[in-house]
Amino acid sequence: MIKYLRNQPRWLERIYAATHWVLRPLRRWLKPGGWVEGVFIRTEQFSKKALFDCQMCGQCVLHSTGMTCPMTCPKNLRNGPCGGVRVDGCCEIEPSMQCVWVSAWERSKEMPLYGSQILTIQPPLNRQLEGTSAWINDLTGASVWAGWER
Repeated sequence: MIKYLRNQPRWLERIYAATHWVLRPLRRWLKPGGWVEGVFIRTEQFSKKALFDCQMCGQCVLHSTGMTCPMTCPKNLRNGPCGGVRVDGCCEIEPSMQCVWVSAWERSKEMPLYGSQILTIQPPLNRQLEGTSAWINDLTGASVWAGWER
């Protein structure tokens, strides 16, 4: 089931949108650092690791990157390929691996709701949020850098 779902960005996008819709009204009760975050962290570690090879950066942008985790890029790039993509679409650092951004671009074409967000420039990674809940950070605004505008 996980293997099938992993390759279905359209369905993953719908699950993301539904989860966001359900959690958004609860955001005033979701606080970073509480016991609720511990539950979220364990849930994210289990589900997102299996589906996306999640690196638990705490600032998930899966919905903007074709449901492909950009942190699996050997260079940890959050805004597109490094320019070292091989002719066959593989990574310059790990030649046996398809470039994360080639996958993200292809998969984003299958996503009617958020597919165009692949063109959005993402803020730099805040390493202080590593290991925290991306959902709680997103819903409470903790993942937004002060002064950052998209």
